[in-house]
Amino acid sequence: MIFAQLKKMNVLIKKAVIVCSTSPAHLQVKDILIIDGFIKTIDDNLVTIIDTTEINIPNLHVSIGWIDIFADFAEPGYEYKETLETGANAAAAGGYTDVMLLPNTSPTIDNKSQVEFVIQRAKNFPINILPIGAITKNTDGQALAEMYDMYQSGAVAFSDGRKSVQQSGILLKALQYVAAKNATIIQLANDKTISDGGLMNEGIESTKLGLPGIPTIAEEVMIARDIAVLQYTDSKLHCTAITTQKSVSLINEAKKQGLQITCSVTPYHLVFCDEDMNSYDTNLKVNPPLRTRADMEALQQALINGDIDCIASHHTPQSWDDKTIEFEYAKNGMITLQTTFATVNQILQNTEAVVNLFTNNARNIFNIPMPIFAEGELACLTMFNPNEEFIFKDEAILSASKNSAFIGKKLQGKVYGILHKNQMVLNK
Repeated sequence: MIFAQLKKMNVLIKKAVIVCSTSPAHLQVKDILIIDGFIKTIDDNLVTIIDTTEINIPNLHVSIGWIDIFADFAEPGYEYKETLETGANAAAAGGYTDVMLLPNTSPTIDNKSQVEFVIQRAKNFPINILPIGAITKNTDGQALAEMYDMYQSGAVAFSDGRKSVQQSGILLKALQYVAAKNATIIQLANDKTISDGGLMNEGIESTKLGLPGIPTIAEEVMIARDIAVLQYTDSKLHCTAITTQKSVSLINEAKKQGLQITCSVTPYHLVFCDEDMNSYDTNLKVNPPLRTRADMEALQQALINGDIDCIASHHTPQSWDDKTIEFEYAKNGMITLQTTFATVNQILQNTEAVVNLFTNNARNIFNIPMPIFAEGELACLTMFNPNEEFIFKDEAILSASKNSAFIGKKLQGKVYGILHKNQMVLNK
C-alpha cells in the first residue's frame, strides 16, 4: 500500500466512470483533477500539469467514499489483535473513507473521554473513524451509559456492539433517549437464554459435526421483541447481521407499518453457510452463526430485492492463538474490510446498487454527512473496478490479524484506493 500526502501534489484521474447519483456526471466517463485535496475540475481530456500524479487504470470507477457501520479495531485494550492504525489501513485498502467503530474495547467506549480518545487518536488517518457509544456501562446490559455526553462528544450511534441488550426496559429507555436526538440504536439480535453454549447453527449440519447448536429463534424472537419496543417508543432501530429468512420478513413487515427500522447483513453470511463448516474451519466460527443454505440464499435475494438497507463488515480481528485452536475454544469473528466490496459485488452484479449500499444508504440511516462529488468540493473518493477478478492472498492483508475465510478465494471487484482528507491511499 502506498500513502501519499496531497498538500504539495496534484492528482489527475483519467477516464473514470463516475458513479454518484447526485452528480451531473453520473455514469459518465470523465477526467477528475484534484488540487490540494479539492476537486478542481471534472471534464473531458484534461491535460496533465506539472507535479501531478496521474492515475490511468482501465475501467476505473470512482464514487464518493464508502462507509462501514460496524467494525472492531480493538484499541484500546486489545492491540495485539488490531490497532486503530492497522484497522484504518485495512479499511482504506478496502475502499472505505469512514468506519463506525464498536464500543467493545477495554476500557469500553461508554463515556465521553473514550469517544474523544478515539476521535483524537485517529484525526490524522486517511479515513474518518466514527465511534459508536455503548448503550450500557461496560456493555454489561445493566445500566445506561453516559449517552448524552457521548453524543455531544461525537458518538454517531449507540450499541452494545457484539452484545445484545437483553433487558427490554433498558432498550426502551435507550430508544426513548435517541429519539430526541434523531440518533439510532444498533442491535445485534441474540437472546442469550436461548443461544448460550451453542457453537454453530442448530440443524442437520450441527448434528453431523457433533457441535451444540444455536437455533434461529434466538435471533428471531429478539427481533420481534425489539420491533415491539420500537413501536412503543417511535424511535430508530438498526438490526445488524440478520441471518434468517424470517428475520427479513419480520423487518419488512415492520417497515410496512411505518416503523423507523433498517437492517444490514455481513459479507460472510451472504456467501457461506453451515454446510461449509465440515472442515471445522475456525475462521467460519462467527456470531451470529452461519445459517442454512436456504437462509443464505434468502439473504442474497433480499439484497437483490432491496430489502437489505446496507452492508456491515463486522470486521472482527482475532489473534492466531485464538483461531488456531480446537473449534470449541476458538473465538468468533473474521476480518472482512478488504473483501466486503468484492463479496457483495459478485452477488449483486449491479455497480450502482452496490455503491448505494456502501454510500448513500448507510449515511442516511445514521445521519452521517454526505460527501459532494462536484468541482470546488473536498475530495472524498473511492476508486475501484467492479469487473476485475483477483485472488485474495494472505500477504495482501493489512489488518494486524489474518483470520479470514476469504484467503485463497477468487473475488470480483478490485479496490484501487481512496482520496480523502488530502491524502491518497493506493493499493499496490
